[in-house]
Amino acid sequence: MLDGKSVLVTGGTGSFGREFVEIVLRRYRPRRLIVFSRDELKQQEMSRRFDPKVHRAMRYFLGDVRDRGRLDRAFDGVDVVVHAAALKQVPSCEYNPLEAVKTNVLGAANVIDAALDRGVERVIALSTDKAANPINLYGATKLCADKLFVGANNYCGEHPTRFAVVRYGNVVGSRGSVVPFFLEMRRRGVLPITDPRMTRFWITLQQGVEFVLASLRRMRGGEIFVPKIPSMNIVDLARAVAPNCRTETVGIRPGEKLHETMISEDDARHTLEYDDYFAVLPNPDTLMFHRQADPEGGRPCADAFQYASDTNSDWLSAQRLREMLGLLESKEAA
Repeated sequence: MLDGKSVLVTGGTGSFGREFVEIVLRRYRPRRLIVFSRDELKQQEMSRRFDPKVHRAMRYFLGDVRDRGRLDRAFDGVDVVVHAAALKQVPSCEYNPLEAVKTNVLGAANVIDAALDRGVERVIALSTDKAANPINLYGATKLCADKLFVGANNYCGEHPTRFAVVRYGNVVGSRGSVVPFFLEMRRRGVLPITDPRMTRFWITLQQGVEFVLASLRRMRGGEIFVPKIPSMNIVDLARAVAPNCRTETVGIRPGEKLHETMISEDDARHTLEYDDYFAVLPNPDTLMFHRQADPEGGRPCADAFQYASDTNSDWLSAQRLREMLGLLESKEAA
């Protein structure tokens, strides 16, 4: 799929970007693999791991998605864009709302316009479960970005560019997530718990990258792809990470939910379900068209269906989480 292609990932020095680059270099032979980000130190560190002298496809391009001119230059000759750049820390976005809007919303608009003008073939954007029924600014900006990417297919005209979105839950081991925080706090013997009822969806970085690559193959334009992944209660998570530590309830922070939703009841009315994922379509009118053209045989969701972390049928056991953490720690050690 990516052999001979020029591929660019925005926010490429983040957790997802590093994993994406590693998997693509191992599995494909891209003509160019471009890491686009605004942090020169992280690019320098990443270039030691993925040296352009060894991996001849690698390119490192400094820039910010807020800068439309820089995106125009970076997208020159690019076939595929994976848009992973975002401000994603909920408290930071609440405290700096305009900064979140400039990066997550206006930056998304810049990516869309540059992709259209440069003739990029496929653009897939990373979203979050917090974009479904959002209650914090981060989720609201990502919902807005999702709408921009889905709607961009309406005005691509004769351009070859097609846009789609991938939405998934918390990533085990990603920077700023609760798992590395718990691993650090277990040395103190006490883990702070926001609310013992809280549940979240969980996915590994590798699973996230694999799902993005699969969605790049499947996309026809306008879909929001949602993987079927397990949920876990926050107390069970704490016990799995640090079984010998006690927990202390500290209360839910501003902008947090008890449970996360990836497909709301309203969106489910124009969503197709597959064996291991869902595809939220732009509107109910596109449902029949996708079913007729779909070789995988998606089926409409049942009435009043919603995909939420507390009503999920798949639950992550402590053993499965420890296996995930074991793989993560062994990979970091390597």
